[in-house]
Amino acid sequence: MNVERRGRWRRSRRWRTCQHEVVASVRHEHAFRASAMKARSRRRSHGSGRIRRNVSSDTGVERLGDSLEGRRVVLGVSGGIAAVDTVRLARELRRHGADVLTVMSEAAQRIITPLAVEWATDGTVLTDWSSGMDQLDDVDGVLVVPATRNTLAAHVHGLQGGPLMMALSVARSRGTPIMAVPSMHQDLATDPVTDDLVEAARGQGMSVLWGPEEEGKRKTADHIEIVARFAHHLNATRGERRSVAVTLGATATLMDDVRRLVNTSSGRTGWALADALYRHGHDVTCIAGLTTVPQPAWLPLIIRAETAPDMLAECLAVARDQLDAWVHVAAVLDYLIAEPAEGKVASGSDGLRIDLTPGPKHIDALRDVCEGAVRIGFKLETGIKQKELIRRAVAQVERAGMTAVIANRLEDLGHSDRPRGHLVDATGADFALHTERDLVDAIRRLIERGY
Repeated sequence: MNVERRGRWRRSRRWRTCQHEVVASVRHEHAFRASAMKARSRRRSHGSGRIRRNVSSDTGVERLGDSLEGRRVVLGVSGGIAAVDTVRLARELRRHGADVLTVMSEAAQRIITPLAVEWATDGTVLTDWSSGMDQLDDVDGVLVVPATRNTLAAHVHGLQGGPLMMALSVARSRGTPIMAVPSMHQDLATDPVTDDLVEAARGQGMSVLWGPEEEGKRKTADHIEIVARFAHHLNATRGERRSVAVTLGATATLMDDVRRLVNTSSGRTGWALADALYRHGHDVTCIAGLTTVPQPAWLPLIIRAETAPDMLAECLAVARDQLDAWVHVAAVLDYLIAEPAEGKVASGSDGLRIDLTPGPKHIDALRDVCEGAVRIGFKLETGIKQKELIRRAVAQVERAGMTAVIANRLEDLGHSDRPRGHLVDATGADFALHTERDLVDAIRRLIERGY
């Protein structure tokens, strides 16, 4: 679709309908997926070695995301001491929508009880050969934490020593995504034989995630990072995978070698968006200014650019890769100090004059080099009515060739009874997004649909 036709289509009734569908789908997504999960067969038997579910109110978890929604996941637990973290890991999987089937080795059961794991997963726990093994026929991914060296060796060489090894063999034969998180003493981790096993496992399609070295041991990564990387591993094979750049954070302009003017932005929304896109399998590049919120450690590429000119230069460099989508969350200074003073301006004077000049609009400067990409901007205003907010957002869409703009007012932020933002397109259609999760989901769906 050429640019002229794309512009006509975005002004059409069909475009407005598609935008409405994006927002509507965000609002009803969880209901639809919950129904789908209930419809999936969850076969149960009463064979030996299988712990039956005993659902109670205290097994519930707070939902934090949907990157594993509708996914049936095998959580394999082998006999490393890191098995003590299984409860925390299982509940984190469920917080992002996973339906967890656990398979424990005999050694793992000596470290943590199947009863505790059953509570954490609110699901089935397989501990030995039983009629419940048929549940391995319907899984979307396998996560082995911890993965001992014995487990890696048995998997690489096709040995069958219990239901966990059977689950891994079945997944390998069917091309089901597998991730293993090893845990062992550092001397074992650096043994060349271990390197050979890991490379062989990767050659067979397994993703291997090493955690940090602490106290002479190679420990497993944090449970939040494990789930984020596992979700990305599962979702990266979908046809909706996109390459996305997210700008975020505040920018500064130098006054002298010591002082600078900075606008206000914590980077929270940008990091949340980048995290969600990554978990859903997308290839995410972050161009980040000054932030006060910690960045997710698992994001693959973060480019730091603290000044507005540096951020624009980095964006132009990234744009050469012709990405599928851009989300401009960064708070970019509109005015810059053209000639910063050398050294430090002496304090103690009665006043200080600073001359500010207009800086380039990043979304305007990137219009031509991002031609054909989905582009979503953010616009923050204050002291205006909603009608004027929407008008200014439409003007920004038209001027910079944006797909849509998320518009909000400073006075609305932090109030749960007011929308987190408004999704606005070139037609002036306005869709209220009530929470940050609604906002993130709406942007992700626009990117995945390609408009």
